[in-house]
Amino acid sequence: MTNKNNPTFFIKKLLCTILIFAVLIASVVFIFDPFYHYHKPWFGLKAVLNDKEYQCVGTLRNFDYDALLVGSSVMENNNNAWYDDAYGVKSIKAIRSYGATADLCYLMDIAYENHNIKRVFYNIDPSSLSASAETTYKSTGCPMYLYDKNPLNDVQYLFNKDVLFEKIPYEIANSFIGNYDEGSSYNWAQWKTFSTVQALSIYYRKKDVTPMMPETVYQSELDANIKLLASQVEAHPETEFIFFYPVYSMLWWDGIVRTGERDAYIYNEIQMTKALLSYPNVKIYCFQAEEEIATNLDNYMDSIHFSQEINRYMLDKIIAGENELTTDNYEDKLNEVKAFSDKVVNQYIIPYEKDDMLIYE
Repeated sequence: MTNKNNPTFFIKKLLCTILIFAVLIASVVFIFDPFYHYHKPWFGLKAVLNDKEYQCVGTLRNFDYDALLVGSSVMENNNNAWYDDAYGVKSIKAIRSYGATADLCYLMDIAYENHNIKRVFYNIDPSSLSASAETTYKSTGCPMYLYDKNPLNDVQYLFNKDVLFEKIPYEIANSFIGNYDEGSSYNWAQWKTFSTVQALSIYYRKKDVTPMMPETVYQSELDANIKLLASQVEAHPETEFIFFYPVYSMLWWDGIVRTGERDAYIYNEIQMTKALLSYPNVKIYCFQAEEEIATNLDNYMDSIHFSQEINRYMLDKIIAGENELTTDNYEDKLNEVKAFSDKVVNQYIIPYEKDDMLIYE
């Protein structure tokens, strides 16, 4: 029996062939690396960022930058170049859709592992102050093989048909075809409609009004979240932290008055602001009472998410030093936000009620 007809020879040849294909596939994924798990883009490819759960951690570990844009989905529509040009930095986004404090601090910890950060621009969502101070990546099904540093479970990435046949071609196409803008990382605005009709169509108003809860109802969660953020600021005195409260629509304020949470949310913001302003490397800005923006529902796609123009508006105000909260004015300014929410329910929302434009749960 010749070697070619020998079963052992056949099995060895088959195994060698499989091994060669496996190495080839893994090499292709490693070289193009669309999730940037191993390195920043090579061969003139652009950083095509559209899937934060899969790409954010890799970019924070492997890209070159000295500034962070941190926040939830309302932070995504910022263009990095706006910040780079205004502050002379190279920025990258550290984004988590929910915007929970623990998740964002987790991302900042990764960034600080191998980078010197000059500035952090941090969007504080009111709900994040009453959220659990535990990270949610694992519990929400994120691909933890891209988050940990265990090379053994990288097989889920290196031998992934979606990565090979979808993600890599998408990365290549956006790098060399069209005018993909790397500064618009994770941007979702181009596919959305911002209008009064759109915002109202997905605002489900609570039919009954819940009595206002005690302002300290979320005290334990608040204390834990204050500790998380204060620890970041204290651990990195070389970094300037610029926090800001974004401008949600009047529908959101109407909603939290009806759920009875308004006083607690304002209290949480006052306490967080007080804690953060005790550090010399912190500035805080508030845009929640921008009535012209918040009451114009054409700026929104729902009760929270605003157009990219509003992102730019807030940054311009920050650059100009406007809307800043200080140790002298922060309580008054945040109580003005509370007064604005009263104006929403007693004035601005009334025409929508009379015209039967609101959808009830």
